[in-house]
Amino acid sequence: MVQLTWCGHSTVWIEDSGTRLLTDPLLRDRLAHLRRRRGPTPRLPSAPDAVLVSHLHADHLDFASLRRLPEHTALVVPAGAARLVRRALGAAAAGRCTELAVGDRLTIGGVGVAAVPAAHHAGRGPWSRHRAAAVGYLIEGRARTWFAGDTALFDEMAHLGPLDLALIPVGGWGPTLGPGHLDPTGAAEAVRRTAPAWAVPIHFGTFWPVGCDRIRPDRFARPGDDFARQVEMVSPATKVRVLRPGESFSADPA
Repeated sequence: MVQLTWCGHSTVWIEDSGTRLLTDPLLRDRLAHLRRRRGPTPRLPSAPDAVLVSHLHADHLDFASLRRLPEHTALVVPAGAARLVRRALGAAAAGRCTELAVGDRLTIGGVGVAAVPAAHHAGRGPWSRHRAAAVGYLIEGRARTWFAGDTALFDEMAHLGPLDLALIPVGGWGPTLGPGHLDPTGAAEAVRRTAPAWAVPIHFGTFWPVGCDRIRPDRFARPGDDFARQVEMVSPATKVRVLRPGESFSADPA
C-alpha cells in the first residue's frame, strides 16, 4: 500500500515500504507574490527520509522550506542542481545532495527512485543563470508511483506505464498557464498514455498571486474536477481521487 498526503501545489508526502518521501517542498504560506489560499500550512507527520526536487523554479525548489527539514534529510535533485543547493544551503547540504539525470536511479530505504523525463523550463528564473534539466521521478516499492513534477506532454510518457499511481500537475498558480505545463485536458492525455490504476491531480488550487482575486477565479480550484471528468472520457480504467490540500489517500497496488 502507498499512502500519501497532498500538502498543496506540488508538495506530496509519500509513504511506501516504510520509506517517507517529500516532493518539491513548499511548506510556507507565502512565496514572493504568491499566497496560500486553500488548505492548512503543511505539518509533516515526521521527518522525511528524502526530498525529491523536480526542477529549479522557486515554487518547487524553495530553500526556506528545505531549511525547515532536519539537517540529515537526503536531497535528490536534477543533475546540475547541487551547485545551487550548495550556494543557498551551504556545503553540508551539498554533501547530502544526490543529483540524478534521466535514467539514473538510486535506492532510498525500501524503494527505488529513478529520474524520468519532464518537458519543462530548465532555468531557475530570469534573475538566475543556474540551469538543470527538469525531471520527474518513478518510485518503485510496494507500488509503482510516478511523480511528474511540472511538465508538458512528451513522447516518452508511453514508456512509463503501467503504473499504480500517478501524481499529475493539472494547473498552476495564476490566471494563465505558460509553456511546459499541463491543463486538465493535457493531464488526462498523460493518464491515457501511462495507464495508472489511480491518478491524483496536483499543482493547482493552492497558491494565487496577490491582487489577482478577481481575475479568472474559476482557474483556481476547478482544474482537479475538470481533470477527473476528462480522465473518465479518455482513460475510464483509471480511478481519479481529487484531494483538497492537506487531505490524505491510500492506494493498494493491483
